[in-house]
Amino acid sequence: MSSKGITVKDVNAHEFVEAYAKHLKKQAKIQPINNVDLVKTGISKELAPYNEDWYYVRCASLARRLYIRQGTGVGAFAKVYGTKQRRGTLPGKFAKASRGIIRSCLKQLEKVGVVEQIKGTEGKAKGRRVTVKGRQDCDRIANELFQSTKSA
Repeated sequence: MSSKGITVKDVNAHEFVEAYAKHLKKQAKIQPINNVDLVKTGISKELAPYNEDWYYVRCASLARRLYIRQGTGVGAFAKVYGTKQRRGTLPGKFAKASRGIIRSCLKQLEKVGVVEQIKGTEGKAKGRRVTVKGRQDCDRIANELFQSTKSA
């Protein structure tokens, strides 16, 4: 496979998200929310994430998911990132992730120029998609990852 047509779909998702999170942090254009060390990622969680850079990882993961499937909105992402809520002696049930965190991540990605809103009929938002600049960034990082794994 030539390195010319490498996209996000051609590399490992976990490795791409980590590399893109490092890229977003290095750019220093994304401002995490104020209480990033205290906030939970969903109602089913007891504590904040242990990773100090979890906000950048969530932003990178959202960008990758939008790259794969454009038009996804905040509610759908809340389902994707949701998990089982443990309720003591009651059976566990599914709980959505925090929509506020997802919304703030998407707004930060919009501010950087990686993501844009899709306008539907009557001016309502119909989800988001990756911009041309965002697609170029993602493909460039995927190409670097592919080259490093191919040479190793």
